[in-house]
Amino acid sequence: MDFWLGVLIVAVGLIVSIALHELGHLVPAKLFKVKVSQYFVGFGKTLWSTRRGGTEYGIKMLPLGGYVRMIGMFPPAEDTRSEDARTEERVRRTGLRGMAASVIEDTRAASTAELTDELRPGDGYKAFYELTTPRKLAVMFGGPVVNLIISAVLFAIILTGFGLATPSNQLGSVAECVVPATEERDCTASDPASPAAAAGLQPGDRIVSWNGTPVDSWADVTAGIEATGTDPAEVEVQRGEETLTLTVTPELTERPQVSDGEYVLDDDGAPVLAEQAYVGIGATYELYRQPISEVPAYVGNVLVSTFEVVLTLPQRLVSIAQSTFGGGERDPGVVGLIGVGRFAGEITSIDAAQYGMKERTADLLSLVASLNMALFVFNMIPLLPLDGGHVAGALFEGARRRLAQLFGRPDPGHADTAKLMPLTYVVLVVLVGMSLMLAVADIFNPVTLL
Repeated sequence: MDFWLGVLIVAVGLIVSIALHELGHLVPAKLFKVKVSQYFVGFGKTLWSTRRGGTEYGIKMLPLGGYVRMIGMFPPAEDTRSEDARTEERVRRTGLRGMAASVIEDTRAASTAELTDELRPGDGYKAFYELTTPRKLAVMFGGPVVNLIISAVLFAIILTGFGLATPSNQLGSVAECVVPATEERDCTASDPASPAAAAGLQPGDRIVSWNGTPVDSWADVTAGIEATGTDPAEVEVQRGEETLTLTVTPELTERPQVSDGEYVLDDDGAPVLAEQAYVGIGATYELYRQPISEVPAYVGNVLVSTFEVVLTLPQRLVSIAQSTFGGGERDPGVVGLIGVGRFAGEITSIDAAQYGMKERTADLLSLVASLNMALFVFNMIPLLPLDGGHVAGALFEGARRRLAQLFGRPDPGHADTAKLMPLTYVVLVVLVGMSLMLAVADIFNPVTLL
């Protein structure tokens, strides 16, 4: 039950995010008097709808997205010749024929039919293509920017209201033995006990001081270990209601080097090993509230990280396909909707003494915030049917007109974005294929938190 509660919470958060994304398109479009015939959340069969102010608002069966239908997304053909004559001219100039030419003509015909059926002289409405470039950008940027704002607000609530998960001075794990860093296996009878286990440290112990130096954080613990090296250290711990003093003698062994909380990697991507004092303890993560001044940098880091994932998406998808169908470890950086739902369910069903309602709420909010950041970045890809494709078309049109003005040339008119429709269908096929592949990977080769 707890698992499905988490799935439901994140599903509702995603649906609300989609609805607000579409409002980000709808509001500026209405403000600029663009005729908006439909605003829907979801796809497929209509479950509910109502009409207000010339716009049909509704909810459809499959909550996998949403759309705002604006009249005149594609400008009509300026050439007044017959369709056959225009097609023949296009074949002569560009070589486009057959299906590609048909897609372009059908798109223009549908757009022209919308203009004829939906717009009436004197009704105060206009087509999208008639907007100035800044207004087109405002309409198309509106949706993704709403997702960015949602993400930033949620991360601000998490950091300032709940806190940032940070390693604490409480022990989350104690290694039973010393296993060489180059080996991944369980302890055997021949392995020596770890210094922590030999000293009697236990998970849940909170380190109060290390060799006489007070400890308040995990950074203090690691600093204490580095300062004493392999010499015996008197460690004071709080265990329940008791305060104990234990003697820990770290052991010199090769361990992965860590810098700024991340492993140092060599040119081949393997962790760099170095001899260091080893105790065999791991920290629990606790929430520490951050000042509001930390929010912009944190959101900026998430934004950059998300851009990096999107830029490397093709090779990541190839890697995921190889690991799913050929075996091997899966790249955990990219999951589909099924994977996101699994994360949500695991968050609400984790059974741990240090993982209460506060931690669960913060992690669920973080999941929704990350989804909104991904929606923002992904929609900025400059390809139709994504919002970034319409943004790119508007920028091209504006730049072309400005250059014509600078050089004293006639206005080149609206950008003929209908010519991009054959590529748009290719992009759609790729997006559907990517979604199906991630769904298969999430089912048969899942990424889990537990």
